[in-house]
Amino acid sequence: MKKGGILHPELNKLIAQTGHTDFIVVTDAGLPLPENVNTRIDLALKEGVPGFLETLDTVMSELVVERVILAEEVKTVSPAMHEQILQRFAGIPVDYVAHVEFKQMTQQARGLVRSGEFTPYANVILVAGVAY
Repeated sequence: MKKGGILHPELNKLIAQTGHTDFIVVTDAGLPLPENVNTRIDLALKEGVPGFLETLDTVMSELVVERVILAEEVKTVSPAMHEQILQRFAGIPVDYVAHVEFKQMTQQARGLVRSGEFTPYANVILVAGVAY
């Protein structure tokens, strides 16, 4: 965890409790949120609010990320979003898995943060790193 800036208390708590190699998933409005994950933060208010990239940037402002996992399908279905996501992770390894596997991996997350994004496959698993 870095310092200050996020006002949402549950989101602050999730980031503070996240340890090295834990998953935080930032999702679009359509990704199913697994029932077994205790921390499910649904920020979606209406289509596009808040946007996925804004939500991702906010989480990343406080979380140290050592690796990212994306659905393979984002490359072809939403190439503009894919490029925007990659720009945020320069120098950080990016792994790709089939969307079906991605959804299964979300069940192992410490927490999920849903945005109001309507762009298909705008989802990312952030693998937490350490600040030292």
